[in-house]
Amino acid sequence: MTTVSTAGLDPLYDPTRDPAPRPLPVDAARRLAQEALDACAASDIHSLAAMLMAASTLDYRLRSLLAALDAEEGRTP
Repeated sequence: MTTVSTAGLDPLYDPTRDPAPRPLPVDAARRLAQEALDACAASDIHSLAAMLMAASTLDYRLRSLLAALDAEEGRTP
């Protein structure tokens, strides 16, 4: 098995640095997540810039959707 070192790499999300998404209504968060998923599906897998954009977009939209679901259920992350 290959081991990859992450020393010196910046994480995609750092809760000490990055603010949590503001909870949206669940319907809006779901729609935005679906739109992001559809847009990222057409990204060029051979383009580092496109893959970085897709990863950061999907990460944010997933966090936003989870924040909306947590808010709807009265949970705090």
